[in-house]
Amino acid sequence: MSLAPTGDGPTPDSSGRGRGKRTGMVALAVLSGINLLNYLDRYVVAAVLPDLTRAPMHLTDFELGTLMSGFLIVYMLAAPVFGRLGDRGSRPRPIAIGVFLWSLATGLSGLARSYAQLLSARALVGIGEAAYGTIAPSMLADYFARRTRGRAFAVFNMAIPVGAALGYIVGGVMRQHFSWHAAFYVAGIPGVFLALWILRLPDPPRGAQDEESPGARDDEAASGAGKGSWAVYLRLLRQRPYLLTVLGYAAYTFALGGLAFWMPYFLEQVRGIPAERASAGFGEIVVLTGFVGTFIGGWLGDYWLQYSRQAYLWMSGWITVLAVPAVYVALAAGSASVFYPALIAAELLLFMSTGPINTAIVNLVSPAERASAVALSILGIHLLGDVLSPSIIGELSDLFSLRAAVLIVPVAVAICAVLWLVAARAAESAAATA
Repeated sequence: MSLAPTGDGPTPDSSGRGRGKRTGMVALAVLSGINLLNYLDRYVVAAVLPDLTRAPMHLTDFELGTLMSGFLIVYMLAAPVFGRLGDRGSRPRPIAIGVFLWSLATGLSGLARSYAQLLSARALVGIGEAAYGTIAPSMLADYFARRTRGRAFAVFNMAIPVGAALGYIVGGVMRQHFSWHAAFYVAGIPGVFLALWILRLPDPPRGAQDEESPGARDDEAASGAGKGSWAVYLRLLRQRPYLLTVLGYAAYTFALGGLAFWMPYFLEQVRGIPAERASAGFGEIVVLTGFVGTFIGGWLGDYWLQYSRQAYLWMSGWITVLAVPAVYVALAAGSASVFYPALIAAELLLFMSTGPINTAIVNLVSPAERASAVALSILGIHLLGDVLSPSIIGELSDLFSLRAAVLIVPVAVAICAVLWLVAARAAESAAATA
């Protein structure tokens, strides 16, 4: 189950000189480590929500939801700009600048003294994360061949649950022993220094590890992307398998984003879990299920690739079908002996799709369009997904109750499953008629 880049050994750098297989593994380690910080910075705010409802902030549940939504609006709007930059020029430099910027903005969040200041700081985090989130996956894809790419993306995406969990844990520990301000300082400092690491990575030629990709036969599209044409986004929207995959990913992001933001608060307020255990306990569940689920999903996707070129989509669709009842029970059951096992099962099944679905997105398009495809995906999944879910759940909670509001999540998971299964069928039909 080696993850090493395949081929005759060297992975070329940006000057054309060969690099050994070790370069790809180093790049995977660096990009995954920074991805961990990405999600730690993003979710540390979820751990300090109870403190923000008290003096001096006195934020409502709706205002709490808009902290994540404000960040995501800026993130998704900046993504297409960085997507074009990522397909046109050198990739390490804009990634490094983005990591530095989001880390600085996270630290500034701790200095906020009003809702407007905190919202502005969280929105600024979105600009930095847009640079990294759009460009890093396209760069990673060029270090690994198609038959090992799913496992590489699984390792990269394992950093998501680990980073998110560390956000809950670090935020929970700091708010208990110091203050919610300190949680942002601790989360932001490491990235300021780690941004320098990315500058040492070589930038591999686009498509260096691809035997053939669906979009590679379209020379006009590839050359248009290379020249920086913004028309690439219209071309991507006309590709039905890609569009259905992104729409399904949006429903998935709606569900997972709503759970990630509100679950510690839900456990504390609705289930009566003590504050010191709500964030840390959920963080532990996310670490365990995210690490195990993401790895299993990446391995299974690569294994089933020998039977179907759309294995990543088929697997993601059916695994998500199984997740629907688990999510419902986790949110509706009143007994800890029922909702905790259901929550573990739900998170495990949902995380199994993380690596495969991101691999499917880069495999559905030309290597020259990958950063743009990831950027458009980021715009779509957040515009229709977790930009909406935290504030919608917050608004429903203000109108009814948090207990009732979270039941919108399993509905989104069901929609996701259907769209991914239809996307897999559409991709197979498109390949058959090509």
